[in-house]
Amino acid sequence: MILAIAALSVAACSQAQDSGDYSGVVRFDSATIRVLSARGPLTLRVEVARSPEQRTMGLMERTALSDSGGMLFLYERDEPATAGFWMYRTRIPLDIAYIDSSGAVVAIRRMEPCTATLASGCPTYEPGVPYRAALEVNAGMLERAGIGLGTRVALPDWDGP
Repeated sequence: MILAIAALSVAACSQAQDSGDYSGVVRFDSATIRVLSARGPLTLRVEVARSPEQRTMGLMERTALSDSGGMLFLYERDEPATAGFWMYRTRIPLDIAYIDSSGAVVAIRRMEPCTATLASGCPTYEPGVPYRAALEVNAGMLERAGIGLGTRVALPDWDGP
């Protein structure tokens, strides 16, 4: 497993330096999601991370993210309150909204890029509550869009609890 993660990281690094095209490393499906924020409905076009490989890769090595884009991490069952995210090899600051099985935002964290050369040197951003999905977007976007605790997110291909 560790070798597979290392191989993904090396491949991602070489891809990012060459063209920024991540399709040869890990493929992601795209989906449109609707967020019912305090300022009205918001539509985002996100990449969806469902598999362990996709969730491990996430937004590693990306140098930019569309203002109307993001990455949605989906899980088959609730993740524990201590199952956080890290920013190892992630180059852009992000906001993360942790979402429960009913589609409600239950925690929000601001995450800064980690410059450590080893993953163990990067902080973990734990939600402090169980969650079923997580949405990463550009830092500051959640606040600008009026997305806070309790905001509803319509998740793709997901029936809820």
